[in-house]
Amino acid sequence: MNIAFNEITETIRMVQMENLDIRTVTIGISLRDCADPNIDKLKENVYNKITTYAKDLTTVAEQVEKEYGVPIINKRISITPVSEILGNATVAEAVEVAKSLDQAAKDLGVDFIGGYSALTHKGVTKGDQTLIDSLPEALSVTERVCGSVSVATTRTGINMDVVKQMGHVISDAAERTKDQNGIACAKLVIFSNPVEDNPFMAGAFHGTGEGEAVLNVGVSGPGVVLSALKRYPEADLGEVSDVIKNTVFKITRAGELVGRQVAERIGVPFGILDLSLAPTNALNDSVARILEEIGLERVGTHGTIAALALMNDAVKKGGAMASSYVGGLSGAFIPVSEDEGMIEGVTEGSLSLSKLEAMTCVCSVGLDMIALTGDASPATLSGIIADEAAIGMINKKTTAVRVIPVPGREEGEMIEFGGLLGRAPVMGVNPYSSEGFVNRGGRIPAPLQALIN
Repeated sequence: MNIAFNEITETIRMVQMENLDIRTVTIGISLRDCADPNIDKLKENVYNKITTYAKDLTTVAEQVEKEYGVPIINKRISITPVSEILGNATVAEAVEVAKSLDQAAKDLGVDFIGGYSALTHKGVTKGDQTLIDSLPEALSVTERVCGSVSVATTRTGINMDVVKQMGHVISDAAERTKDQNGIACAKLVIFSNPVEDNPFMAGAFHGTGEGEAVLNVGVSGPGVVLSALKRYPEADLGEVSDVIKNTVFKITRAGELVGRQVAERIGVPFGILDLSLAPTNALNDSVARILEEIGLERVGTHGTIAALALMNDAVKKGGAMASSYVGGLSGAFIPVSEDEGMIEGVTEGSLSLSKLEAMTCVCSVGLDMIALTGDASPATLSGIIADEAAIGMINKKTTAVRVIPVPGREEGEMIEFGGLLGRAPVMGVNPYSSEGFVNRGGRIPAPLQALIN
């Protein structure tokens, strides 16, 4: 890559003044050759392979960070969905595998390891069911393991039997970690149309179409986009789109340069660069503040979805011009607990759960890091999952649910999760039941959009 001097100086300004960072470098590792009917041998195979391929990830990322002056916030690992290697393992044995993953992550100094996952959008194998049954305990007794379950795709429809199960899994995981405000649920994502090369947690896994190992990068930069827009207060909406495109082009160039350096030095291929604007609790490092800069008095008011659609489209266009290897989710995250503008929108009453759900029609990824009242029933949680899965299925896009029912807490209370997970105001759910719908089970058939051949 030929980097011009003015690009270097602009990047320095972005880092020092506008919260630019590389949100994550994530090494994906295939575990398909680690399966073994002896659980102790399986655990040994998994631990050895992960710690071999990722042994230098943290050290190299820190070196590159110092050399290029661009912060790399997280070092992460994604792995083959664990359900695919469990075979006839019991639930207790699956939990032991999760503990081995957690130990590997700790020994390597990485922040999270994703892929304690199952792909069940059309059916459930023995390994899938074992993993689903183990999720509440596995996520409760580990610190860095993240899990996900795919319940729907455009091509298959929605597996409502698993959707029903996941409502109970979330409730159980919340109860097991009630002394930590249900934190286990912050490590669990339920997907529609998941992608195989997502570097972001908690939903990352190394898909079956991927190679032996690969390095994927997730950039950030809401603060950079916001700062750029502030310089054009009179721009019309077409010009706003151009400002965002030009800014994301620069962010993408910096991210790919850093990612390729890390990949080369740890000896694995460079995979993709995920363009998703990922907010933090830092002041003005917020997707909500970008939407307000475009002209909304407060995020959640009328016009929010249109502004979000404009921003998301411009992000994709700018990134696609900067790199030939854009992948992952690439859009904008709207995690309530991790975006200070979203938090303010909820606390001031402009942003509701229904509006957040509507926003997911035009952005990635879904209902993310939302604290719910502790009395949200498993059927209600399943109904929320089903709605979000339907949005993804019909619109041929990735959507997801990462919600945290907080035991004993009521609407309006503020919950502290800490670190990047931030804090969240507890949101209420619709008081009417979804139980009759959820209990019907079966599969919601694939939509007409599936017939694309």
